[in-house]
Amino acid sequence: MSDLRPAAVAGTFYPKAPTALAAAVGACLHAAAGSRGPAGSTPPKAVIVPHAGYVYSGAIAAAAYARLAVGRDVIRRVVLLGPTHRVPVRGLALPSARAFATPLGEVAVDLDAATAALGLPQVRASDAAHALEHSLEVQLPFLQAVLGAFQIVPFAVGDATPEEVAEVIDLLWGGPETLFVVSSDLSHYHRYADAQAIDRATAEAILGLSPDLDHEQACGATPINGLLLSARRRGLAPELLDLRNSGDTAGDRSRVVGYASFAFVAGPR
Repeated sequence: MSDLRPAAVAGTFYPKAPTALAAAVGACLHAAAGSRGPAGSTPPKAVIVPHAGYVYSGAIAAAAYARLAVGRDVIRRVVLLGPTHRVPVRGLALPSARAFATPLGEVAVDLDAATAALGLPQVRASDAAHALEHSLEVQLPFLQAVLGAFQIVPFAVGDATPEEVAEVIDLLWGGPETLFVVSSDLSHYHRYADAQAIDRATAEAILGLSPDLDHEQACGATPINGLLLSARRRGLAPELLDLRNSGDTAGDRSRVVGYASFAFVAGPR
């Protein structure tokens, strides 16, 4: 891979033309304006967001990204953790690329943070894991819309334990300048009512900070479980922002995919 990781799913998961992409993201954020925290509030330390095509899950993701508006001038580093869909990986994989491209521009990789993470035994470099992976890429246009200048630390998460993921999160925890974004859809291809029941139970587990989700509940169960471990240790309180599925947005209800967004903020000790 070159120094630039090019957009792989522009034109499929989201619009390829910059003006159309900006309009699509803007429309989702405008619709989610009611999800913004009060003026002067602290932005979330972490969010969980879906990663389907924008027509299916963009509105659900926007509920979390709208919360980040108050951190526009504070958040300078975004640690992205999403599941691998195409290339198997042991542990967590970082790319060698120095930046990721979207139709809205380039986003630099925080090379110092990436180098630090590569010192952990469960973290490795794999351009193949990132080349066609959509779970991280689809988050970038939303981040470009709501944040100012920022860098990313993009992890494609494969076969790892919750403790291994939590160790990476703890290493890069930082202060208010650091945000964690975990990318995950929920249940896949159940009938509408069945999916609602499954996803509601999954949401309750996340709200209870129970780090034992499986991949039938969430394709990003591994990074979610790692985040939940860290959230318990760090005193973060989760909030469910939106819970729907493709039958509510842009698909039929015979075989749906579930989506949810959560924000994690400092809670009472």
